Order: sequence, then C-alpha cells, then structure tokens
Amino acid sequence: MNRWSGVEEFVEVVNSGSFTAAARKLGVSTSHVSRRIDALEGRLSTRLLYRTTRQITLTEVGKTYFEHCNNLIEAFGEAEALVTQMQTEPVGTLKITAPSVFGEKYIAPLTNDFIKVHPKLSVEFHFTNDVIDMVHDGYDLAIRTGDLKDSTLMAKKLAPRKLHVCASPAYIKEFGVPRDLEQLHEHNCLVGLVESWAFQDNGTTIQFKPKGRWHGNSGSAVLDATLRGLGLAQLPDYYVRQKLQSGELVEILSEYRPSDSAVWAVYPFNRNLSAKVRLFVDFLSEHFTTHLPWDDEEHDDEGDERQAAN
Repeated sequence: MNRWSGVEEFVEVVNSGSFTAAARKLGVSTSHVSRRIDALEGRLSTRLLYRTTRQITLTEVGKTYFEHCNNLIEAFGEAEALVTQMQTEPVGTLKITAPSVFGEKYIAPLTNDFIKVHPKLSVEFHFTNDVIDMVHDGYDLAIRTGDLKDSTLMAKKLAPRKLHVCASPAYIKEFGVPRDLEQLHEHNCLVGLVESWAFQDNGTTIQFKPKGRWHGNSGSAVLDATLRGLGLAQLPDYYVRQKLQSGELVEILSEYRPSDSAVWAVYPFNRNLSAKVRLFVDFLSEHFTTHLPWDDEEHDDEGDERQAAN
C-alpha cells in the first residue's frame, strides 16, 4: 500500500471538520474519504478519529499523528508551489561560467541588470578561459565563443563573431604585408591561446598554425603586442573593431577572412528549462540582437577565449 494513502484525506477531514467538507475540498466522494481513513487506521493498527453524527474528535494518537502529517502536507504543498514558481519566475541561484574578461566586460553588466529586476534571484560567476564540464560542476549556463564541438548541451547564438588578421602601420612599413597565406609563413605571428588561425579560400576552410617569437594566453596582451608592431595577430572583432576604424591597426588578408563564428549561450538539455535560465538567455539574446557593445566601445583589457565548447 502507498504510505501516503489516506494521509491527505485524514488531514483534510481534521482541517475541514467533517468527512463531507473534506470530500468536497478534495473533489471525491464522502465514501471514498471514509474508506481511505479506515484503511489508514487499519494499516497503523490504531484509531485516529472518534466519529459521531455530530462531530469528529481526534484520539490522543490521532492528535500526534495529525501534527506531523499536517506539517508534511504543508511542506509538500510549499515544495510544489516552489517548483511551479521556478518554472515561471527567476528564483534561486544562477550559476554562470564565462571567458575571463569577455565575461567581465559584457556578460557581468547584463547579468547585474537582470538580477536587479528579479530580486528573488542570486548569481554566482566563474570567469575562466578554460572550457569546463559545466554539467559535472553544476553550472546553469556557459558563455562560449567560436565554433562549438558536437555536444549534448543546448546552445543559442547570441552574437556573430568575426576574425581579423591585423598589423600595425609600423609593422607593415618595416616588413610589408603577406599577399597570400603562403607568404604568411614569412612573418612573425603573435600566438595566443588558439593554436591555429582559421581562413577560407574559395569556400574551403583552411587552418594555419602560426609561428613566431611571441606567445601568450591573454587577448589584451596579443592586442598590445600587435599595436606595438611586434607582429601579426588574428583576433575577434570585439578586440579590434575600434582599432581598425581609428587606423591604429590595418586588416590584412581580408579576402581569406573565415565565415562568422559566434558567441553562444550553452546550457544543459532540459525539457522543462527553469525560468531563471530561459528568461536570462532570452534577455541576453535580445540585448545582443539589438546592440553589439563592441561596435562603439574601446577594448583595452580583453581576455582571450577558447574557440570551442565541450
């Protein structure tokens, strides 16, 4: 027998004051309520209620049993209400991982705006350039850039991401520019976290492994070295857009520029996605669709990101 069988009926009879009122509240017949409570008393081998034609009175054992069961029923109702609320309103903690400075620069301010209008929501950030196992580590959402690997995770594109090979005018004046990908081997390439540079030639994707005397794991450091004329670099548009417009950098090999990749919101598959994740992803998507912040901002300390999700 189901251990809960008869418990809800018993509690409702006590709270309502009669079998008839309890049956009406539960949407069942009075005889159904009576049979369930009889079965419950039989299972417990004790009488819980004294019943007369005028009133219902709890036995001493019934009083103790009612106090505990009533608390359980109330807690169960609260749990169901909380689950329902979590599907309709952002509540709880939103745990996010994002690339270091990209997350700090663009994602954190938007998240702060989001939780400001949802006071029942808390946020926990983890900024890292490493691709972590978000399911194993319990993250609700990951912001990732570039081309995603095959995955059981869900992904929503937030914004396009263009790659540009750039050089400073000083570098070009001293060393010239490569006219094709083969001549790129003759130049000093500034190597960041990404092990290969992507190009496209007549619809074919080409991976070029850069070599040079400068290596680092920071996009801002790559950008600085490029501006100082130390070599060529391939960087996303949110690093170099303003520098290209101002003439501080010059794009080269634009005819080999790869097709756009993207900035992604990645989250575990769930048929009933919680409101906090669903609404936050929609919030980010709407923001980036209407406005790309790197179109009109200077970027002086961006961190590099890996190109792929797990």
